Amino acid sequence: MRIKNKQIILKKRPIGMPVESDFDIKESYIEELKDDEVIIKVLWLSLDPYMRGRMSEAKSYANPIKLGEVITGGAVGEIIESKSSKFLVGDIVESFTIGWQEFARTKASSLRKINKELAPIQTALGVLGMPGMTAYFGLFDVCKPIPGDVIVISAASGAVGQLVGQLAKLAGCYVIGIAGKDSKCSYIKETLNFDKTINYQKENIYRKLKEYAPNGVNIYFDNVGGKISDDVISNIAPFARIAICGVISQYNLTAPEMGLRVQRAVLTNQATIEGFLVFRYEQKYSLGLQRMSKWVKEKKIIWKEDIVEGLHNAPSAFIGMMEGRNFGKLLIKVS
Repeated sequence: MRIKNKQIILKKRPIGMPVESDFDIKESYIEELKDDEVIIKVLWLSLDPYMRGRMSEAKSYANPIKLGEVITGGAVGEIIESKSSKFLVGDIVESFTIGWQEFARTKASSLRKINKELAPIQTALGVLGMPGMTAYFGLFDVCKPIPGDVIVISAASGAVGQLVGQLAKLAGCYVIGIAGKDSKCSYIKETLNFDKTINYQKENIYRKLKEYAPNGVNIYFDNVGGKISDDVISNIAPFARIAICGVISQYNLTAPEMGLRVQRAVLTNQATIEGFLVFRYEQKYSLGLQRMSKWVKEKKIIWKEDIVEGLHNAPSAFIGMMEGRNFGKLLIKVS
């Protein structure tokens, strides 16, 4: 089977905030399969902040995307041709490395089969995928919540933040979410039952935390870095745990940003700061998925998706996410 494929590639490396001219569309053909390979028709693409780091040549935990190469990212799709004994035509699969394209030829070993009966298939890119595992292991393994803990979550309406808050409520914590719009704050408070919210565009985070957490913050789940994190860490309680999950405020900087020095707060409170990548828990994903699936089935966890139609809209949707315009887990519906 010879299949015409459309891909979005990295045309040039972004300087500061990405622009649409940094991307391009390329057409090519997928030729005959080799043993243990499959062809996937991509149905859903996941857009995530970490992708911005891979568009840069700066040292990171993953190799940068090469110029002219398809943008790497998670996707869910249907197998339309298979030379693998593990997968049949019609199987729905997920992979972290499929990328921004209509079809993908890949080794079967890189794929995870999706149970279509469990939840909508795109949740394999959200609550039952990498964001769900990031929230689960980041909270329970890194932050180690204790009932009664006060937890603050930045980017609290995002793909990871909205899940961390709900898991923290299940763990008996007092949850404060930080977001950048009134609509986002209303959603996480009224729909997700966060205890308090702070709109960082309108409110002074430092002063609000003095009001909402007079005894200090026990856990900070950081998705943004920058000034927001300075204000939260300045309000930590003794023996606080700080999990660094993401630093979206830093990804587009063209020069180092001056910030508050938080070492004194960390030292005097004997706090712990730990950066983590979800991939280190790969051997434990089955446990995380089992528990998250149970809570989804019991409707103890819900999720919000921000869906954009069409592969060609991926660059503009990605730029919008970097500017904070998305609301919930950002997905591209390809087919």
